[in-house]
Amino acid sequence: MAIPKPSAKARRSAARLAAVQALYQLEQSGTPLDKVIAEFVHHRFGEPIEGEAMVEPDAPLFGDIVRGSRVRSDEVDALVSGALDSQFSLARLDLLLRCVMRAGAWELLANLHVPAPIVISEYVNVTRAFFGGKEPAMVNAVLDRIAREQRPHEPRDGEPRAG
Repeated sequence: MAIPKPSAKARRSAARLAAVQALYQLEQSGTPLDKVIAEFVHHRFGEPIEGEAMVEPDAPLFGDIVRGSRVRSDEVDALVSGALDSQFSLARLDLLLRCVMRAGAWELLANLHVPAPIVISEYVNVTRAFFGGKEPAMVNAVLDRIAREQRPHEPRDGEPRAG
């Protein structure tokens, strides 16, 4: 019996999760960007984790998120910082949480063919994979603020479409 091929949606979700992990590794290790991307694509994609088969990530999307988040890091960090509640600063956030927000902010800024509600939902789900507290709600709020600023004409879930 053939194993079903994962859907494009599942591959994109896996790419977002892997991108956050790669951004985290870049922050922790100082390894060059292209080396980390190559390591993930050639050695981690498709490998089982704790004995469980994983969905093969969408490699082009993964590379775009990691590279874009790093190349435009000043702009991305400014967006995230501006969207945080005043009691928080980007530097004081947990590193993994910063990586999630940076990846989501980059997609809202540059990956314009993906609707904002989908981007936000995807990164809330990534956050849930790592955190069990209030962090998913925080990611939702921050990315929603960025989306409203960066994509003011794009309808939100539950809002009527113009025109």
